[in-house]
Amino acid sequence: MNNFVKRTISGIGFAAIMLAAFLTNKFIFGAVMLFALIVMMWEFLRMTCGKEYRYSQILSIVAGVTLFTLVYLYRGFNFPGRLVILAFVPVFILMINSLYVKDKSRFNKFANLYTAIIYIAVPWSVLNFAAFSAEGTFNGMLLLCFFAIIWGSDVGAYLFGITLGQKYGKKLFPSISPKKSWIGFWGGMLMAIAISVILYYLGLFPVSGKCATADLIHCIMMAVLLDIAGVYGDLIESQWKRHYDVKDSGNIIPGHGGLLDRFDSALIAVPIGIIYLVAWDVMCL
Repeated sequence: MNNFVKRTISGIGFAAIMLAAFLTNKFIFGAVMLFALIVMMWEFLRMTCGKEYRYSQILSIVAGVTLFTLVYLYRGFNFPGRLVILAFVPVFILMINSLYVKDKSRFNKFANLYTAIIYIAVPWSVLNFAAFSAEGTFNGMLLLCFFAIIWGSDVGAYLFGITLGQKYGKKLFPSISPKKSWIGFWGGMLMAIAISVILYYLGLFPVSGKCATADLIHCIMMAVLLDIAGVYGDLIESQWKRHYDVKDSGNIIPGHGGLLDRFDSALIAVPIGIIYLVAWDVMCL
């Protein structure tokens, strides 16, 4: 019961912070997302590199922060887009720094410093394209809908998986995540579609197509894509944790693990959702 209470309280606190980030203003959004980026990169690097190459780990995080900040300024404050290329500067410094590392006996771990940027910082920076319009106006409703679908899918997959998936049907990806089942997958898919439809009829899903039927179809299609991409995102992080024999990426959220555990699905799903919107020209991003 104590663990249940702890998980409930921390879960409510986490949800409140996320709602504040999406529904208040661009400054709170930027601060919360930047903090989440730093923590996720730190969790990943601690898991993959441990205490080795500490200075280089800091440089990797600085590179990720620089990229996110420049894209944030570009989308939200009309910062010249051409200057986003400055994000390469700390990456180059990280590369040059590798030449001066004295102990190269574990140099294979150095690749994880670049992986942290590609795996976490790049997709996390893309969130700014969903949070700001082309004119720089902040509106976090689209991201809120994305995360509601992603996390709703997780809940659906868990409920169907724990009640039916462990007894019936085949495992989804037993070599990486033995508890995931196909029944859980389809349960998560149904939940994602249901949440997407509810958000649409509540007028919360900010799609702007030419007809209501097409808009509803776009919402359902995005739910399907977000669900599939989210499952892959979860499996990708599970593969990293299994390789390094780690249960959770961190413990910043009592009873829930680290931030990377909470956002692993979103790192793949949100960029996929944005790509869909841009490809079909459903929204002016």
